[in-house]
Amino acid sequence: MKDTPTPTSLAGYADWLASLKRRIHHARQRAALAVNQELIGLYWQIGRDILQRQAEQGWGKKVIDRLSRDLRTAFPEMKGLSPRNLQYMRTFAEAWPGPEIVQQAVAQLPWGHNVILLDKVGTPEARRWYALKAIEHGWSRNVLVMQIESGLMERSGTAVTNFPATLPAAQSDLAIESLKDPYRFDFLGLGEEAQERDIEQALTQHVTDFLLELGAGFAFVGRQVLLDVGGEEFFIDLLFYHLKLRCYVVIELKAGKFKPEHLGQLGFYLTAIDRQVRHPDDNPSIGLLLCKSRNRVVAEYALGGRSQPMGIAEYQLLESLPQELQTSLPSIEQLERELGTSGEGDTGA
Repeated sequence: MKDTPTPTSLAGYADWLASLKRRIHHARQRAALAVNQELIGLYWQIGRDILQRQAEQGWGKKVIDRLSRDLRTAFPEMKGLSPRNLQYMRTFAEAWPGPEIVQQAVAQLPWGHNVILLDKVGTPEARRWYALKAIEHGWSRNVLVMQIESGLMERSGTAVTNFPATLPAAQSDLAIESLKDPYRFDFLGLGEEAQERDIEQALTQHVTDFLLELGAGFAFVGRQVLLDVGGEEFFIDLLFYHLKLRCYVVIELKAGKFKPEHLGQLGFYLTAIDRQVRHPDDNPSIGLLLCKSRNRVVAEYALGGRSQPMGIAEYQLLESLPQELQTSLPSIEQLERELGTSGEGDTGA
């Protein structure tokens, strides 16, 4: 009797199964998005009704407490009907007054993300910007909070670059958007006196946080990457590959102030990467010089005559304490005296 073939041995079965999995996954995503949009639309309508009745009929704040009790009695299984959440619905409708809310990016975000935007972002333009970024990169609520508190919008696209003169328009726009100024390295726990090698080592130890600060698209290649040029060895501080730009990104760190001669070293590394590492299908490599401080005019002049795409940005380590805290905190010597740890009896154990 002829054996019946198993499904896994059928020609094309694996590809068909993979296709079905993708379609089911996409259908579930669309269904979840549709449910979320309905919920956001409902919350907006409730908030709008509260606003209108308070304005037209003079109802005070207590109506929200009463409405919450009545709605939770009618729908005991439904979450999100607390007085606090109803107040957020009112604020949400006030922040987005038009019925076109369903077309806004915020309608695609979960309600918890929208609450964060209401609490932490002051203008519709900024809320819209962070909403679009959250959708594009799939940020969780915690990541959204971190990006807002770090001032991501104000820092994005502000590095000094020569990209418009050295890259095609579409790639130039994306490259400019991909760089920030300044970069925040607070997560390293290093003070202002940290040296370049200390920062490099700490960044690779916290590479996940570093990649998050760099932004979407960056993939870590290595630290102190060896290049052999003419029998001599050279080492790139940090090397990345950008998945959207389709190019290598060479990052050089300088612990001090930017100097025009720094670009000569960065340009040398870019040439070596393009000749030795870059694939024919890759775009020209990009250089990013991160320095403790820089004069913007000097940086623009230094980039002016260069044909290789480069950017210059500052980085920040631990932010200094406000002056009022500096004067009120005890000194190390005072703490040692209080704790009794100073003196000859200390063995260092």
